[in-house]
Amino acid sequence: MKLKIVASAILALSAGFASAQTVVMIGHVAPLSGAIAHFGKDNENGAKMAIEELNVAGVTIGGSKVTLKLMAEDDAADPKQGTAVAQKLADAKVAGVVGHLNSGTTIPASKIYSDAGIPQVSPSATNPKYTRQGFKTTFRVVADDVHLGSTLGRYAVKDLKGKAIAVIDDRTAYGQGVAEEFAKAVVAAGGKIVAKEFTTDKATDFNSILTSIKGKKADIVFFGGMDAVGGPMLRQMKSLGINAKFMGGDGICSTELLKLGGDAISDNQVFCAEAGGVEGKAKEGMDKFKATFKAKFGADVQLYAPYVYDSVKVMVAAMVKAGSADPAKYLPVLAATKDFAGVTGPITFDAKGDIKNGALTLKTVKGGKLVELAVIR
Repeated sequence: MKLKIVASAILALSAGFASAQTVVMIGHVAPLSGAIAHFGKDNENGAKMAIEELNVAGVTIGGSKVTLKLMAEDDAADPKQGTAVAQKLADAKVAGVVGHLNSGTTIPASKIYSDAGIPQVSPSATNPKYTRQGFKTTFRVVADDVHLGSTLGRYAVKDLKGKAIAVIDDRTAYGQGVAEEFAKAVVAAGGKIVAKEFTTDKATDFNSILTSIKGKKADIVFFGGMDAVGGPMLRQMKSLGINAKFMGGDGICSTELLKLGGDAISDNQVFCAEAGGVEGKAKEGMDKFKATFKAKFGADVQLYAPYVYDSVKVMVAAMVKAGSADPAKYLPVLAATKDFAGVTGPITFDAKGDIKNGALTLKTVKGGKLVELAVIR
């Protein structure tokens, strides 16, 4: 009798291990707390949507049907918390990681994933350093700050005819990076930088730096940072009587900026560029994604959710093609990704892990809404 019980226990235990082996864990990290938690939740929802769709469709890897599970973590946009969470995911031996959202958390975390041999696809970190550290595990599906900042710098001089341009950054890896590339492009295009100021990503009072900028008669103010700071900054610009155009990267290119800036934002005052963008027939797929996302989560896409969605899907596609969820086996296949059909456009990685021919979408604000001006590659 005892032998039968033991045998049954062994069989049950074996079945448990077999079942566990069919689960493929994918990590996702974004700020789910703090000033830009709205972006973080947007990202997490993009990951959830991809995982759920893949599970419904059915995923077979190496001849076995698998269940994908998301291990979602909060880094609060803080580098220290980011590395702690990265170590947690590495210790959990996740098959891959999508994230982090910010360059400031993505870059330090990337060393931990590299040491563990875990592929990391960032849907939103744009600082060039991320993919230039020599790691084989780093990938991103959006254009970097060199492309984004330089495009905006040229646009400020050539299209907006800026004569006196002020630059503010929030001292984060993202904010400083995009501001530096913007300033370089302004000078290269023959423009004039009249002020360089900085704040922090948690600041609420900008009167001192804005008063200085007003004294230099700036007609364009560029802000390297996020909407949580950009919105209040726009309000203070209005209260000080600064009528300059306001520019920034994808960090301010959100519906949240419109809420935070409110009536301080006038038509054709704000100009921003979002990494990514689709044109022509591809717009139908993006529109369908946004409609499905809203129906599912009861909220509009903030910014990066489609890129998170594509990041998950391109990672799983590499596992399927490699016939394995083992990072060492599917990593070379992921690196060789070519023309993967994402909702954000075709995805092909270069030797560094950057997306080739990445798109940018230029936008402005009209009638209280973000309006697309052009998609540039």
